[in-house]
Amino acid sequence: MDIINNTNKEKTETIIPEDAPIVVALDIGTTKIVTLVGIKNNNNKIEILAYANVPSKGILRGAVANIKDATESIGRSVKEAAAKCNVQIAEVVVGVAGQFIKSFNQSTSLTISASEVSENDIYKMIEDIKQISQKPGEKIISIIPQDFSIDDVIGIIDPPIGYSGKHIKGNFHVVSVSESIIQNISRCVEANKMSVQEFFLEPIASAAAVLTDEQKEAGACLIDIGGGTTDIAIYHENIIRHSAVIPIGGNIITKDIKEVCKITEKEAEKLKIDHGSAMPFDELKSKNLRLIKPGENFLGGSQQIKTINAYHLSEIINARAEEIVKFIDLELDKSGYKEKLSTGIILTGGGSLLKNIQSVFMSHIGINTNIGIPNQHISTSIEELKTPVYSTAIGLLMLGFDNLSQKTNNESDQSKSEKTKHPTADGMDIRKKKFLEEFFKGIKGIFFVPENS
Repeated sequence: MDIINNTNKEKTETIIPEDAPIVVALDIGTTKIVTLVGIKNNNNKIEILAYANVPSKGILRGAVANIKDATESIGRSVKEAAAKCNVQIAEVVVGVAGQFIKSFNQSTSLTISASEVSENDIYKMIEDIKQISQKPGEKIISIIPQDFSIDDVIGIIDPPIGYSGKHIKGNFHVVSVSESIIQNISRCVEANKMSVQEFFLEPIASAAAVLTDEQKEAGACLIDIGGGTTDIAIYHENIIRHSAVIPIGGNIITKDIKEVCKITEKEAEKLKIDHGSAMPFDELKSKNLRLIKPGENFLGGSQQIKTINAYHLSEIINARAEEIVKFIDLELDKSGYKEKLSTGIILTGGGSLLKNIQSVFMSHIGINTNIGIPNQHISTSIEELKTPVYSTAIGLLMLGFDNLSQKTNNESDQSKSEKTKHPTADGMDIRKKKFLEEFFKGIKGIFFVPENS
């Protein structure tokens, strides 16, 4: 990432060192494309250097539906952010979601190679999971360790390096996506003269930005309601236990309002945001909303006036909100952790700002529900960035910095290993050993991206 100019008229308080690593997050949504440019400050928080939020075109439910439109929208967002902080963007961290995502838990086991568990044993298990889970036409983007058991000892959370035993079993959370989804997104990014640093699952990115370690430990369900999809990530004992993507989001509510009320999509979206309620309370029955359209092309310039009852509007919204909640409830049941969510459900994403959406969740699922904001890991005076709208993008920045740190350590140790070439006692070279040490160090916060998957 080349810094062209360290001066920034909008953020004069931030000085960027010439060698400072910069990460750029690209959140490609159905309704918006967000670009965030970030750098780590002295307090280990992410300083937002610039951001852009532009309307999305050519994207449908997490997938590229029109290459030309998607390429132009991505280019516009990235160029706008780059211009604000005077940097040249060469690579981006990209989030993936949509109906073509597959998330599942997979287990494997092996006989311990020596008298105690080594890093190499864990590495073999991860490779085995990759071989078991890889399907034609799909790409594995992450393999996340959950827990382990050795002989009769179960529920070991941390990697059991040094444990004595004969047999080890490990449970892992695997995320795969259709190769065509990855290829099409990459094509749009590369057409703008950039490359993809890494792909990450969006609900896990949102969870990284919003959930605290305490919430993940006690049990929490993060739900990111976007325009085209609703993403789910369930944590317990600080481990991802279940994730899913539901292929409907806030856009379908807007379309229902448009069709039922016979108005434009733009008017429907404004009604939803300004006057919509996810719960049809009785007091709304006496409230009428007036839409006034200028009639420049009518004889005499007469206006068009349309009246919509607020209660009727909320009924339209409520029907779809309940549908989304029912899908989520099914995923909660499927996960097996519905009764273990001590900190409840935490909503984020643009759809979480819909008035009274929490009430729909609590009335149908019966679990305490709150709205989560991504402000604990960033340093910025821009209040807009501290809203649920930017949860995924900020989470992508966090995962991008983690990934960059891991790669830097690997490259450094590869250089050292080329000089020493001394294998470790269990047969691994120094580079692989250091790679695994770094992996184990961040096992609860960073996921493993298989090579050549």
